[in-house]
Amino acid sequence: MFALFGIASPEIAPLALMLNIIVAGTSYWHYQKAGYFSRRILLPFLVTSIPFAFLGGLIHLSVAVFSLLLGISLLFAAVRLLFQQVVLSESALLKTRTIWLIGIPTGAVLGFVSGMIGIGGGVFLSPLLIFLRWADAKRTAAIASVFILLNSLSGLAGHIYRAHFNFLQALPFAIVVLVCGIWGARMGARQLELKTLQRVLALVLLFAGIKMCLKFLSH
Repeated sequence: MFALFGIASPEIAPLALMLNIIVAGTSYWHYQKAGYFSRRILLPFLVTSIPFAFLGGLIHLSVAVFSLLLGISLLFAAVRLLFQQVVLSESALLKTRTIWLIGIPTGAVLGFVSGMIGIGGGVFLSPLLIFLRWADAKRTAAIASVFILLNSLSGLAGHIYRAHFNFLQALPFAIVVLVCGIWGARMGARQLELKTLQRVLALVLLFAGIKMCLKFLSH
């Protein structure tokens, strides 16, 4: 949304991370209560993502580089929403060693990127879990919510460490996101998939991603 209104810059990364924390926290609460969370799949990704998210939060990006990274992330999210299909989970058949071999390096990359641009990392983790057939849509949402929550906390700590966060400025956003996040998480965990909303959101992300990439090219 910041990208759509032309105000996306490195300075919004800590604000986005704080909003991630609020939304992901409420999402986890509802999905966990509904029985969708899998600690076995999540843990290998977290081992490296949390420290790397903190390191990412310490990185100062130029407006041009930030625009490119955010644009690519938004385009990736749009494609994921447009083509996401419901799959059956095969996680019970997975060997623990396989999860750790894939999760450790992947978690490091996702954590670092999420800390830098404030996108949480779940937008990358979710399609990966679905592509690997490790989780269905709702189990993926539950796993991603914890991943986003912890990485956002770590990334925000990095921004705070270098005095790059204004809490009072973020407070109005936080209140609105908290109220709407509770409602959205309850709907996602206990009601039918909202396919129409998913497609509309994908188009918004697509437009915003293109706009950020064009902003990079204009520098």
